[in-house]
Amino acid sequence: MAGTFAMAGVLADAQRKEGRSEWGPGDFAEPLGVLLDDYPGAGLNAIGEHILRSGIVHSLRMRLRTQAWIERHPEILDEQIEAPIVVVGMMRSGTTLLQRLLAADTRLHCARGWEVVEAAPKLDHDFAGIDPRVAISEAREKKSRELAPELFAIHPMYAREAEEEIVFLADAFLSHVPESGAHVPNYRSWLNTQDFAPAYRYLHRMLRFLQWQQRSRGITAGRWVLKSPAHLGYLDSLRDEFPGVHIVHMHRDPRTTVASGASLNATLHAMHADGVDPRRVGAQWLERMGWTNDRAMAVRDSWSDESTRVTDIQYEDAVADPIGQVRRVYDAVGLELTDAAAAAMSGWLANRPREVPRPPYDLGAYGLSGGQVDERFSLYNKRFRKDDQ
Repeated sequence: MAGTFAMAGVLADAQRKEGRSEWGPGDFAEPLGVLLDDYPGAGLNAIGEHILRSGIVHSLRMRLRTQAWIERHPEILDEQIEAPIVVVGMMRSGTTLLQRLLAADTRLHCARGWEVVEAAPKLDHDFAGIDPRVAISEAREKKSRELAPELFAIHPMYAREAEEEIVFLADAFLSHVPESGAHVPNYRSWLNTQDFAPAYRYLHRMLRFLQWQQRSRGITAGRWVLKSPAHLGYLDSLRDEFPGVHIVHMHRDPRTTVASGASLNATLHAMHADGVDPRRVGAQWLERMGWTNDRAMAVRDSWSDESTRVTDIQYEDAVADPIGQVRRVYDAVGLELTDAAAAAMSGWLANRPREVPRPPYDLGAYGLSGGQVDERFSLYNKRFRKDDQ
């Protein structure tokens, strides 16, 4: 298996498939090397090896292809990503709901599922025509529903809906995506000591590229609305890269969010390896979420202007009065919630994709108890969950 994840092999495969050799700026070799070295000991099965290696090669191909587009159109790097609105929070805390509500306002940029899956089109792409990536992504969505219904139920990804940008952090090989899908303890612990600034520089580069593509298709929206639970542990890096950022921080009972995350991770591990220990997955996820929230609270404490930079929203309030909570965000960023925008959001609520029921999950299935979660998140609960919800 070591040969499967040899650095030279994955780099060569990406270059051969794209017919390109220029990677562009940014050193991704070190984080990629740490990850590749850990996969042989992850207990992967043959399917898992294929899926994870193919994903790495795809990330590298997108980097090569993006660099080729920028060489042809250096004005891509002149695009300005100004004052994005970024929704963060633990999984199942309402981050998707808030992002997609905001994205219904055509004055805001977002990345759709089909753009995230293949951010860099082929080099002969015609922006005036129908983008073939839409149909490709819709076919992938259909196949995911059929072949991995449990995964799709837990974490659905729709081709035409606003989607999170975590893929760009993963493409920089500085992200917690690998640990969610495989047992990679060395990479996991190594990440805890790393500066994520290179990942956020890569994210910024890719947003410029997406914005340039959208302008090439005639879209002239202003601010971006982004979303990813992954940003929660790196609010400092996010703000350093996007100084005008406004954070929308979603909150929900950690007992629910931790159980949901453990369920997703256990499902992903089981897709890639045989004999997955759900108790190990649960313990690792509790540790990661505690670590992430501690970092988020510490960073927020360091911001003298936190009260104007962050809007806190409880999940229960977002469900009960979604437009009202969006209005709070608009007031905080100085943007008018027009009648047209509110109507578009109401239309999205009425017509949004109806998700299939999620499989049942509880903390006990992952070796956790409510008391453990309450103890680990006692400071978080005291700060953000003070009132009965």
